[in-house]
Amino acid sequence: MTKSMEWLTAKAPDFCILSKHEQDAIADFTLLWTLFEARILNTKGNAASICNAVEKWRIAGALDAGAFATEIAYFQTRYFVEGAFTYHFGQLHLKAPDREPMVRSVLDGSNSEPSDLIAAMLIIIYRYRNNLFHGVKWEYKLEGQSGNFSAANDALMKILEKYGGLA
Repeated sequence: MTKSMEWLTAKAPDFCILSKHEQDAIADFTLLWTLFEARILNTKGNAASICNAVEKWRIAGALDAGAFATEIAYFQTRYFVEGAFTYHFGQLHLKAPDREPMVRSVLDGSNSEPSDLIAAMLIIIYRYRNNLFHGVKWEYKLEGQSGNFSAANDALMKILEKYGGLA
């Protein structure tokens, strides 16, 4: 365990109850997000930059929403159940620029446009980033976030492999 993880375990509220997997998923997310923001968004992390990147891939004919079916399904199941948006949807804290109508239409299944599927997925991940980095997720003591960060990490790695110019 790193010195920082030891300190968090000893000092941060309820951090010690998180499993190693949960701690690792959150730590991995911070590194993957920053690489994604550098390589894909030109250090401009916001919904507009995300949508611009996805549009660029669409125009180039490189868009492959099927590659993200598992992650998109995870988010749809988490945020829309039995014909209604779940409590968790409000916890994303979407802001006006986050294209909430498009995100909602992807989550409720009424929009299956490939570029919107990928953009909505990345906007949700962007909200995880904001909620983590601005402290909102600490309100929940980071509990119950393993699935979120695991899905986000998988999506970010796929995006970076496909579009990030990584060898």
